[in-house]
Amino acid sequence: MPRMLDVSDDVRAEIGDEEADRLLAGENAPGSYDCTSCRTPGDSEQERTSTVLFIGDETAVLAFAHATCLPSQVVQVTEEQLQGAVRSIHPDGIPTEFVPEQAVLGVTSGLVLINGELHPALVVEPTGPIVRPGSTDIGDDFLPLLIEQGFMPVTAVNGVPPVLHGWSVLLAMGQLHAVLQPGTGGGSPVAWWQAHQALQVAESWRSAANKHQQVLLFAAPVGSIGRQPREDLLRDALDKAAANGKLVAATMPLAGT
Repeated sequence: MPRMLDVSDDVRAEIGDEEADRLLAGENAPGSYDCTSCRTPGDSEQERTSTVLFIGDETAVLAFAHATCLPSQVVQVTEEQLQGAVRSIHPDGIPTEFVPEQAVLGVTSGLVLINGELHPALVVEPTGPIVRPGSTDIGDDFLPLLIEQGFMPVTAVNGVPPVLHGWSVLLAMGQLHAVLQPGTGGGSPVAWWQAHQALQVAESWRSAANKHQQVLLFAAPVGSIGRQPREDLLRDALDKAAANGKLVAATMPLAGT
């Protein structure tokens, strides 16, 4: 049965027309899957689904995501990040069943009401646990790492968090491109998170960002927020994460328009 798949030109160029056509025809694509972004179930027979191709030095892993979570795209990762991710490999070399171990930062935009005023916000939640570089421990160091960078723990979403100097949110032509952090040794800013394909934001969000010239960034460990289809549900999830001690935040200047 044909699937409701989005296969971008970049993905098609990597896997070839024949493989892409087989996916669209439903020959190789699973009906149900776990979204590589939010990790919740999806169904390519019932909802628009993006093909996301993770490419290492020698291995390619084809993943699936809700189209509302990620656009179809090619993501470059290290070969080490793909090792152990593939359960079975298609004879052509394209994995058809997999669990990518690479944790991807999922980013959701929304307006957050604080003290009677709407503020533009980004909510960041990884798709898997984040461990400290070089650590062999099994755990999640996402929040401690961010706190070390200057993010503040949030126990209630009732105030604008302090400005995190040196960080910024890059918006261009009404699209979200990156979250920038200070470069090492006082060098040029580098991308902490970068969209592989610029993300469109709502006009109301962009207007609020241009008004305030800053963006609130909330971050929570995997499983704390989830994919929320409405801003009121997103706010509820933020409030619950804060109450559970699983939320950090910072205010960042807006770069671009």
